Amino acid sequence: MNKIIFALASLIVLSSCSSDLFRESSEPASNNNAVVALVNSAHTDAAANKFDAAGATLERALRIEPRNPALWQELARVRLQQGEYQQVESLAAKSNGLAGDNKSMRAENWRLIGQARLKRGDHQGAQAAFNKAAETN
Repeated sequence: MNKIIFALASLIVLSSCSSDLFRESSEPASNNNAVVALVNSAHTDAAANKFDAAGATLERALRIEPRNPALWQELARVRLQQGEYQQVESLAAKSNGLAGDNKSMRAENWRLIGQARLKRGDHQGAQAAFNKAAETN
């Protein structure tokens, strides 16, 4: 029974992943014009499958705003595309630590953690992360 639930949860999560790396948000990642420009550049690089450049650009943005949870989350998304699954977990956890009461951000971070665990073959850990995402949202 748990395997069926996990398989369905995995399909739901994976089917909800859009072809776009970054999700559109009603709020910008920052009020700082330099950070906004860097994030836009990272989006362009990621859309062109230039994930190394996107990651480097987001790291620059994080040097400007190291306490911005949206930047940590976006870097986690890039690392997921690069197959850096341990980093995805660390970056998403960092984002969660800074997200405060932003439930949708925390839930998305848990989904990123679940996807990374799934890619590593940690099905139990993935299921736990997806469950946490569902509880958070």
